[in-house]
Amino acid sequence: MTPIEPGASALHADAVRALSGWRPADRDQEELRRAYLDHLAGQPEGLFRSCLPAHITASAAVIDPAAGRVLLTLHPKVGRWLQMGGHCEPGDRDLASAALREATEESGIPDLVLLAADGLPAPAKLDRHQVRCTGKDRPENTHLDVQYIAVAPPGAQALISEESLDLRWFDFDRLPELTDDSVRDLVARARELTG
Repeated sequence: MTPIEPGASALHADAVRALSGWRPADRDQEELRRAYLDHLAGQPEGLFRSCLPAHITASAAVIDPAAGRVLLTLHPKVGRWLQMGGHCEPGDRDLASAALREATEESGIPDLVLLAADGLPAPAKLDRHQVRCTGKDRPENTHLDVQYIAVAPPGAQALISEESLDLRWFDFDRLPELTDDSVRDLVARARELTG
């Protein structure tokens, strides 16, 4: 039996609350929301990397809506431009805090603010994808990513971290070729929510 991470039950309860209260924009997102809740119902440790074959992750698209741009990181393992994000940690008090922590660490931008609904940070969309986060010689596992939108202060300057090969602002209409549909969909959702 895997030991329960400190703070796991509070983080787990928050993830259930956040996903239960979230109203997706379409049927596919609703199906993912239900799958994530089913995962959490069966996995008390379902938010941590140690939970295999799947676990919840948290990410955020860092945007500057006034300038019409998004900050993306060139991920060293994936080789693509992605939003900021990663694994939940025992010290995260809630899912939104995990996404904000990852966005702040990877962007180097302080004072990011997550978009909210009804006064609480709210997911923008969900994305389920296969990764090898336990090692290149290990089987793939599934990230059940909860994606937020983080608004940067006007004129924010990014600072690259060791978790990235490159870090750049891109115009909403000129995303780099090495992005996938999930990132493009998240940026489109960010535009919709901040437009």
